[in-house]
Amino acid sequence: MLGMCRGRRKFLAASLALLVIPALTWLYLSVGSFQVKPVPLSPLEAQSSASIGGTGERQALELRVRAVEEENRALRRELSRPPKSPSAHFPISSHRGNQSRTHSEEGTGDNEGQKAAAVGNSSDCVQQPVVDKCEVRHEEILRNPLHFHFITDSIAQQILSSLFYTWMVPAVRVDFYDADELKSEVSWIPNKHYSGIYGLMKLVLTKTLPSNLQRVIVLDTDITFATDIAELWAVFHKFKGQQVLGLVENQSDWYLGNLWKNHRPWPALGRGFNTGVILLLLDRLRKLRWEQMWRLTAERELMSMLSTSLADQVIHWNSPKKLRVKNKHVEFFRNLYLTFLEYDGNLLRRELFGCPSEVDHNSENLQKTLSELDEDDPCYEFRRERFTVHRTHLYFLHYEYEPSSDNTDVTLVAQLSMDRLQMLEAICKHWEGPISLALYLSDAEAQQFLRYAQGSEVLMSRGNVGYHIVYKEGQFYPVNLLRNVAMQQVNTPYMFLSDIDFLPMYGLFEYLRKSVVQLDMANTKKALVVPAFETLRYRLSYPKSKAELLSQLDMGTLFTFRYHVWTKGHAPTNFAKWRTATTPYRVQWEADFEPYVMVRRDCPEYDRRFVGFGWNKVAHIMELDAQEYEFVVLPNAYMIHMPHAPSFDITKFRSNKQYRVCLKTLKEEFQQNMSRRFGFAALKYMTAENNS
Repeated sequence: MLGMCRGRRKFLAASLALLVIPALTWLYLSVGSFQVKPVPLSPLEAQSSASIGGTGERQALELRVRAVEEENRALRRELSRPPKSPSAHFPISSHRGNQSRTHSEEGTGDNEGQKAAAVGNSSDCVQQPVVDKCEVRHEEILRNPLHFHFITDSIAQQILSSLFYTWMVPAVRVDFYDADELKSEVSWIPNKHYSGIYGLMKLVLTKTLPSNLQRVIVLDTDITFATDIAELWAVFHKFKGQQVLGLVENQSDWYLGNLWKNHRPWPALGRGFNTGVILLLLDRLRKLRWEQMWRLTAERELMSMLSTSLADQVIHWNSPKKLRVKNKHVEFFRNLYLTFLEYDGNLLRRELFGCPSEVDHNSENLQKTLSELDEDDPCYEFRRERFTVHRTHLYFLHYEYEPSSDNTDVTLVAQLSMDRLQMLEAICKHWEGPISLALYLSDAEAQQFLRYAQGSEVLMSRGNVGYHIVYKEGQFYPVNLLRNVAMQQVNTPYMFLSDIDFLPMYGLFEYLRKSVVQLDMANTKKALVVPAFETLRYRLSYPKSKAELLSQLDMGTLFTFRYHVWTKGHAPTNFAKWRTATTPYRVQWEADFEPYVMVRRDCPEYDRRFVGFGWNKVAHIMELDAQEYEFVVLPNAYMIHMPHAPSFDITKFRSNKQYRVCLKTLKEEFQQNMSRRFGFAALKYMTAENNS
């Protein structure tokens, strides 16, 4: 995943044949000329090598990539039709957002990637059916059941756990190992590589991974496979005697050290071996006492080398600049990589044909819940959306923020879709504090957002903005799910619940921090109301003070928010009193009240039954009132709604009678639920609604 681990380079390990990777950068295997060399650790065992791949010439590479592209097109056509029989097999190959997704073939189920290895690959390994269709492999290629082993820090584990939980990929198991616990094992080794000591952690896999794990493919997190991983797994069958390691020679002549005078970049013989991809026979390594072996070797070599110097792969994408590298092979790989990124990640959710898999209780419970819904209900799609599990990628871009020690920090929370991206820079200029954003995007739109953000000096200069991608699924905009996702990632004591089309006043962040202390927010249940205004002008001279705002209000440049179409939404704020107020004042809840508020981080979440337009904020404010929050209006705070085209959801609300009928039904069900939870105290909500 591009940039998800806060700048640290991570690697994973996969068993059955592969440790596969969400990618920080990308390496393509299987095309070109390279050797995987089984390495014996005994001097009595001769070293052998096994060829994987073709000639590596440009013509062969071009033909291969074209063949893969043609296979992808054919598979997409095939995947658009339902399977004819349970025995049908489709390949799977795609990469998504900022994480690598590789689809392979045989028995994996549905995917859009490489065709069957036996059909479309010229590799020597392809002709050997050495991997059973349903054999568990530890990798990221979905033609067989997979088991991932991730060695990572706590932040990356949080991101990856969310990814796998929400993606619900069948026949995939994931285990995590704390990289911080392994640092002491290798931190004593001097190292000059920019990734630090993380690459050296591969030395302790025999100790870290389960003792019953016999074989594993170890991969850096920047790798993407362009063919079936089974070909690499098949190389294990070529190991003989005491051969325990499989490595690939570095491909670049740069490592030879003869490009210019005194060029000595690499201490190894020849180009040296690349450890971005390793085949390990763990059981044999343990028998050979690998732990003692590598430590003794390292101590001996460091006496003359002084420090280690790790190498990079030839073609991978561990920074945006690598996408612009000039290499005779890169253009083909680049196109393949960029195409993979925009594939629909929902393809990975399809079941494997003919392969029994472990019971996923989360998926099982979800299916049970959905089966209990009445499909003939006119509001079925509304009800179904409440239980839809959207694929979610937390911290899509680098995020770093440590809350202040005085416990007064506030995070602005908002959600948006692609058509509101233009608001991001303006909000960042108005709010200097941390921001948590949930973006509702398709796989392709996620890549467009990435390019947009990387091209913005304003956004790239802010490390305290957390971007969380929720991938599109279904026909409704899951507004309250998005808000909840953004709220769940807040790491400050307080949060300001806003919307993306509002610009907060300059200095609101510091003003709210002072209000935290003034109103004793830590020890009371309060919701601090920030009065909302609006303008119909796309170009507005934003008021620098309350006095300026009141002047624009009197001149008709600004208005109280929705005063002409939805007065009830903000009427309880009491704008007449606010004009002259100099101290905070309390207001009472009224029907349809939906102010923008600052609350403690532990406040209730939004109700997911409300999607699209209507009652999504109203229900949340009602929940706060039921839980005895006090609504306190801040006298010197304000925010302004900026004009934009109507959303698709409000258009549906206005034009679709059934939409409005279903919204009314959901409102009534919510109120009944409130009555059951809060008893007599909730009667006022029913009464207020009937009188409004």
